[in-house]
Amino acid sequence: MAGRHDAVFNDVLSGLDDPAAVAQESRPRQAPERAGGRFLNRSNALSERLSGDLVEKTLLWVDPDRCRLWARHNRRYELLNEMRCADLIEGFKAQGQQEFPAVVRRLKDNPQHEYEVICGGRRHWTVTWLRAHNYRQFRFLIEVRDLSDEEAFRLSDVENRDRADISDYERAVDYADAVGRYYDGRQKDMAARLEVSETWLSRYLGLAKLPKPVIEAYADITDIKELHARDLKPLLSRPDTKAAIIEEAKAIAREQRAAVDGQGASLDGSAVIARLKAAAKPRKPVRRLRGVEYKSASGTVLVTARKQKGRGLTLEIADPRDAEAVLEACRKALVDHGGQGT
Repeated sequence: MAGRHDAVFNDVLSGLDDPAAVAQESRPRQAPERAGGRFLNRSNALSERLSGDLVEKTLLWVDPDRCRLWARHNRRYELLNEMRCADLIEGFKAQGQQEFPAVVRRLKDNPQHEYEVICGGRRHWTVTWLRAHNYRQFRFLIEVRDLSDEEAFRLSDVENRDRADISDYERAVDYADAVGRYYDGRQKDMAARLEVSETWLSRYLGLAKLPKPVIEAYADITDIKELHARDLKPLLSRPDTKAAIIEEAKAIAREQRAAVDGQGASLDGSAVIARLKAAAKPRKPVRRLRGVEYKSASGTVLVTARKQKGRGLTLEIADPRDAEAVLEACRKALVDHGGQGT
């Protein structure tokens, strides 16, 4: 036991041998009480270490290439870009380094990577981007922890739950995977572990269940909001309105793909949900005015004349193949409705 205490004591007081500390001690003592303050701080640190009240963390500066993202990380790494990480890029440049560590786990028997990132996907992307853009001095600051998959999921969720830069849909997909993987489908247990209400969790799980055509209607999954799923849920529960929404979603998806090719403008999330909801509304039947049919000698309808109030006479040609017969039918229709017929 004495050996352990000696090691801890030497570690806590290791600063006394530091040249900077020695230089500080050699300066004129203008405030003698500071020496007592330093000794008190070291004594407190020693007491905390020995009592177990002080929790140590292992922080390392590493090459980001030594790390990979956890396979079930709740952020879509492929969606990260210079714009979505602009705040971190500028912050890292201003500070000269990454200030807050990412949380990682050690990997075993992996020849390419030593760590996997549980929390800190944007930080990893930012350091990687900086190193690729003439800032080779930047390294990735990590905190190594021993975590189970369920613990890793909860830690990642706590860190990102209130972040505006992670989308509702990314979070929903993560929850939908976790409820079966870690909690045997028991939403109540999952809500308790995450310390959220069952209603709140249920809304996100509902978002993850949106039909694939609806998801594909959005140009960017970050545009899909939890509120959108709530608006569509009652409409998707009815076969008739669901069919209408799916058809409209497919049409929107075609427009979005065309926009990528430079044909037209893409639709944002608010425009997409507005069109999907509108598609589910019952359409007013088109009122067709009764018309007078003009037929050929064989009884085939050639022209239908419809009189519309304030809009004159409409002639609908049914079969234009016999031009002479059609023209004759049109002349007769004009005469019958007060025209000259010439």
